[in-house]
Amino acid sequence: MSTVGILYPGYSAEDDYPRAEKLLTDGSRLPLVHTEMRVDAHRTDALIDIGGDDVLAEGARRVAEEAGPLDAIVWACTSGSFIFGPEGAARQVAELERAAGVPASSTSFAFVDACRRLGVSTVAVGATYPPDVAGAFVQFLTHHEISVLTVSARDIITAAEVGTLPTATVLDFAEAVSSDAPQADAVLLPDTALHTVEILDALDARVGKPVLTANQVSIWQGLRLAGSDIDRPGLGALFRKG
Repeated sequence: MSTVGILYPGYSAEDDYPRAEKLLTDGSRLPLVHTEMRVDAHRTDALIDIGGDDVLAEGARRVAEEAGPLDAIVWACTSGSFIFGPEGAARQVAELERAAGVPASSTSFAFVDACRRLGVSTVAVGATYPPDVAGAFVQFLTHHEISVLTVSARDIITAAEVGTLPTATVLDFAEAVSSDAPQADAVLLPDTALHTVEILDALDARVGKPVLTANQVSIWQGLRLAGSDIDRPGLGALFRKG
């Protein structure tokens, strides 16, 4: 049983985490705190602001205060990590780990590690972001030797709007992204504002290959860092590779 602190910006799909916690088979916990989001926008300046070291350090302090001792901590924001570039994102995680005193990661690195776990080298990306932000994610993946065969950007500005997308839309989007690059090893949906935890197995079945989602990989990464990397049903192909 492990406790993984989740730092989540703003309000959109944070309810994915208590839903996932109910599916964990060993009593592990995913306590979550909302970090400061002064501007809800998939825009470079706003994303750099929400991923600042002071913001994450305060979040780390609060989640430890509220939940007790942590085994790991995750900055559950993809765009608020990759927007700093590979080196900046690595420094961000190092600062978070220093502040929290436990192993730390972010959703961007969780995607990279999840791809490695599954042996994925080519992907199709379905981003809710505007094209320029989606392009920064592609650059991050490419730096880590993951080849992006196609990228679809839905050009949604706010996380709040992403959080309202219905299940049918998410399933259709993943299928359409996959059909653009049928040879891709996996489909990546990189936005923690997107509700996906309740449909992870359905996404894999619909697309016919692993679909890695932001909240899924964030949870997996935190549990892995905490030493609780075990087989867990109901959370997609990634959790069946423990």
